[in-house]
Amino acid sequence: MAGAPAPLAVSLGDPAAVGPELIVTAWSRRIEVELPPFVVVGGARSLAAAAANRGLALPIAAVGSPAEATDIFGTALPVLAGTDAVCEPGSPTVTGARLALASLDRAVALARSGEARALVTMPVAKAELAKVGFAHPGQTEFVAVSCGVRPEDAVMMLAGPSLRAVPLTVHCALSEVPGMLSSAMIVRKGRIVAAALRDDFGIARPRLAVCGLNPHAGEQGRMGREDAEIIAPAVAALAAEGIDATGPHPADALFAPRARTGYDVALAMYHDQALIPVKALDFDEGVNVTLGLPIVRTSPDHGTAFAIAGKGIADAGATIAAIRMAADCAARRARNG
Repeated sequence: MAGAPAPLAVSLGDPAAVGPELIVTAWSRRIEVELPPFVVVGGARSLAAAAANRGLALPIAAVGSPAEATDIFGTALPVLAGTDAVCEPGSPTVTGARLALASLDRAVALARSGEARALVTMPVAKAELAKVGFAHPGQTEFVAVSCGVRPEDAVMMLAGPSLRAVPLTVHCALSEVPGMLSSAMIVRKGRIVAAALRDDFGIARPRLAVCGLNPHAGEQGRMGREDAEIIAPAVAALAAEGIDATGPHPADALFAPRARTGYDVALAMYHDQALIPVKALDFDEGVNVTLGLPIVRTSPDHGTAFAIAGKGIADAGATIAAIRMAADCAARRARNG
């Protein structure tokens, strides 16, 4: 299709996880949910097996490049030829990890080169990836390093229809969080979030609500000094730069329905402070978006779900949402130059 935008690149994820079945389910609903064209990077046999397991009629078209995918997408699922394997659902293996890593690596390269206009990554098994030399905490850090971005400057945002939230510290013990927080870190990540909401989400003046760390945001020092000595100065610094930032807010009240109308994103101090409300509100439509990258990258906000892989009950809502959000963000970047 002349003049059509490049398709999205979707990495397979672990072939023993729910990723393949969610990809094929999303493609089967492409017309109903108005999905943009995408190409899956490798794993044709895994996808065919997943479709058969779900009882889906799935024509697969092997393609040599993403450019071939747009015209094919309406009638067949375009899959780039490459590494392949079929794994038993729910039973991760080293073979599956090698396939997942090869798919991820090539998908990132396609997004970086512009052959794909955005990247969508499906869930991987980190323990299995470690066995094949994967040295990163997760896919976010791998994508960041591949793009020449420091991992600490790749900001995770969880986004759903009801809430956007950013955990400023992510995969660490709760006891380590206070020592990892600094005013400079909060300001740096706040800038990245504000710029991404403006450029990728079309929010002209993003409103950032910054959570407190301690109960009642420290209650004037009675329950910890971090809120007054680290978080409040960071909020003031962001506001001084013209960013609409407020806080620190007591996190126990910040996610109530009325409170959510007052901001565009919540900046949380630790993993569960952000992910619990997002998953409670938007589990089947939650998207993990990586901010601060030169490419658009999204992922469904759930894990491998090995316990239900192959049972036909995994919901494709978050995968569909991740694909649509990636296309929307890429379109805004393209319009803004």
